[in-house]
Amino acid sequence: MGMEDQLSETAAISAFSVMDSSRLSTFVISILLIVYGSFRSLNLEQENKEKDKEKDKPYNSTTDGESNMQTIDTCQAAFLPIGASASLLIMFLFFDSLQMVFAICTAVLATVAFAFLLLPMCQYLIRPCSTGQKISFGVCGRFTAAEILSFFLSFMIVCIWVLTGHWLLMDALGMGLCVAFIALVRLPSLKVSTLLLVGLLIYDVFWVFFSSYLFSANVMVKVATRPAENPVGLFAKKLHLSGFMRDAPKLSLPGKLVFPSIQNSSHFSMLGLGDIVMPGLLLCFVLRYDAYKKTQTNSVEAGVPPPPTYVHKVTYFHCSLIGYFLGLLTATVSSEVFKAAQPALLYLVPFTLLPLLTMAYLKGDLRRMWSEPFIVQPSPKNLDV
Repeated sequence: MGMEDQLSETAAISAFSVMDSSRLSTFVISILLIVYGSFRSLNLEQENKEKDKEKDKPYNSTTDGESNMQTIDTCQAAFLPIGASASLLIMFLFFDSLQMVFAICTAVLATVAFAFLLLPMCQYLIRPCSTGQKISFGVCGRFTAAEILSFFLSFMIVCIWVLTGHWLLMDALGMGLCVAFIALVRLPSLKVSTLLLVGLLIYDVFWVFFSSYLFSANVMVKVATRPAENPVGLFAKKLHLSGFMRDAPKLSLPGKLVFPSIQNSSHFSMLGLGDIVMPGLLLCFVLRYDAYKKTQTNSVEAGVPPPPTYVHKVTYFHCSLIGYFLGLLTATVSSEVFKAAQPALLYLVPFTLLPLLTMAYLKGDLRRMWSEPFIVQPSPKNLDV
């Protein structure tokens, strides 16, 4: 009985750790970011379609109307894990000499991304008193009042983060990066999605599990948890300034989301932005395909489609989102069982990709989703006899 009681107590402690407030925050925030970023991307596509209709220009989801968006092709998907590995290695080997560059580049990217996150709110607030006309800033371009307000608010938040280094502001900037990346970067097909995610899975597993054999340290964990010197503090030291500016705190760069526990102040959960963004790109792709397929189904004029089966009622987006949740849960349980950092993509990629491939095969969409999912097929016309 003593051994059984001990095992039961261990299981209860593990279950409590998984249900900790920091873990729950990780689950809720990551899923909300993926859902919001995906729908934001879908709305941007609808806006592009409407603009093209006003210009009497045919819309093509892979080329037209996406000057502010980037589509990842097969070559980029293949080399992105290699580029990510090179960047990670540079940050690991030359962090001390380049930390000022890393901090400044991160602050600039976070400012733009968080402004993108705040833009809908600013548009809602300014709509009653704005004409929507753009204001020219010379070579910088033309911007609406809402865009200017969102950028100003984002710039102020980044300044406060630099001066305080608070984890909550770092998380806010990280959330902006996630949403901007999911909404503005697109995967064109299931083939590119599979190539990218499998490559990143290998990248994640290697740098978490095997990098210590080559570099005598876990490169992924070292880079993710290493704080950078505050640019304000470094400038203050060079200018021989004293006081608060000289004692500016080190900055934990927003390449991750950190959630401290309410129950235990010394415990926190950490999730890399890549573990949100990369599966999020896949979910954004399937959401666009669900919307496209629904549009194609509604436009069918001839014939009556067969009644949908249970499999056909489930959307690809819901299937992948449930898979992401289960993958994140499995990664969390694994980290508690092994008491070590886990490559989250090792669990997230199979749990999102395999159910999607299976459902696409059962629905008969696998061949089309694999290569050219958004090619508009002309509606059948009456044949001349």
